[in-house]
Amino acid sequence: MTDTLQMSREEMIDLGRKVVDLVVQRIESLPGENAWEGEFRQVLEEQLREDPPEFGRPAAEVIERAARDVLPITARNDHPRFFGFIPSSPTWPGVLADFMAAGHHINQCTWLVASGPSQLELTVIDWFRRWIGYPEGAGGLFTSGGSAASVDAFVAARDAAGHPERACVYMSDQSHSALPRAAMIVGIRRECIRKIQSDANFRMDMDALVRAVARDRDAGLAPIAVAANAGTASTGSVDRLEELADFCRAQGLWLHVDAAYGGFAVVTEQGKRHLRGIERADSIGLDAHKWFFQPYEAGCLLVKDESTLRNAFMIGSDVLQDTVWGANHPNFSDLGLQLSRSVRSLKVWVSVQTFGMAAFRRSISRGMELSARAETYVRGSPVLEAMNAVTLGIVCFRFNPADDDLDETVLDKVNRALLARMFWDDPAFISSTLLHGVFSLRMCIINHTTTWDDVRETLEAVERFGKETLLKGDSLA
Repeated sequence: MTDTLQMSREEMIDLGRKVVDLVVQRIESLPGENAWEGEFRQVLEEQLREDPPEFGRPAAEVIERAARDVLPITARNDHPRFFGFIPSSPTWPGVLADFMAAGHHINQCTWLVASGPSQLELTVIDWFRRWIGYPEGAGGLFTSGGSAASVDAFVAARDAAGHPERACVYMSDQSHSALPRAAMIVGIRRECIRKIQSDANFRMDMDALVRAVARDRDAGLAPIAVAANAGTASTGSVDRLEELADFCRAQGLWLHVDAAYGGFAVVTEQGKRHLRGIERADSIGLDAHKWFFQPYEAGCLLVKDESTLRNAFMIGSDVLQDTVWGANHPNFSDLGLQLSRSVRSLKVWVSVQTFGMAAFRRSISRGMELSARAETYVRGSPVLEAMNAVTLGIVCFRFNPADDDLDETVLDKVNRALLARMFWDDPAFISSTLLHGVFSLRMCIINHTTTWDDVRETLEAVERFGKETLLKGDSLA
């Protein structure tokens, strides 16, 4: 028992070794475990709701309890068979970089208090700039994720438009929920957030967008921004970025590209082709904790002209007057919504320095290769139906036997039932989405530890559970 918050050197080292051992053991055991583990709230309340202790107990016991009773009851995003939502598998150097950043207890808000980490963020942001194809003068900052990046982008777009009172923004009906939420946060009225219909390939319909903007202008509203997708969360589809860039330039609209999921594909030749035109956007959101294999949180916002962020966010403060070092020593707090902020670029820098870009390019390409192979499997299966043409790393499909004439109501029930079976009875984890109102199963294949056997055996399980569900029949009434 102690009444201080300190530990001896030996205690700190022993506890650190224990934590590392537990985490490495967890990573090694992942392939033999389920990709998802959940529990009902009532059960967890009984296990975890308690008063804080007045006096502590051995730290090793506390750590062991967390490793046993708390952290495993999750979706294991780094499992090789976790295909739900948008998973990833962080590099070990990236994990350790986060540990180092926490241990150095840095608040990377200004150059004065975090010169080294600030310069490192400038370096990594410049890597991203060059990969995207942005010009000199472009810049940006790390954020918690795509949601915060979208807020920062819409603030800059509103500022660049002169803060019109009746502002409208436009996005696809396939856009992530972070985009309309960000628009509302910056003051865009709900009725002025336009969801533009998507085409058969789940890309924003350009004709519908043109009509919507013209209609709003005629009504006296003020269109200010279009949010395009470079890899939708549902299908991985990429909007017509070059056409959108032409339209936005002609109309004087800010073009933001949500590339949180798909943006880092640009480091590969195939990805560059899919994302052609992204370099013409005014702002781009990226998440390195998705397809660049970093621990959470590692979002990023890039802007073609860094002054657009500074104009929107820079505010003087007497308390921070000592942090002004001049134009060549930037404060990241002048570029976004956060003042206090963690060191997020270190994990990217450490990972790239350790493995090199060739390894990252190969790992990202591997995800696209496995997804294409999965689509081929689905299209060749007598009981599966492909629901999208794979663009990046997402395969959408459903159970729909070719020799059975099942109506949409039955198909919906069968696929929902087999998805529930997958949750509880298979080690893999897949998710679902609605594609133009049709229930679809969905696999996102971007984990660098995933093998073809992981993908194939998961698809085989879907086929098997679908057949069993259809044969059983009583659950479909």
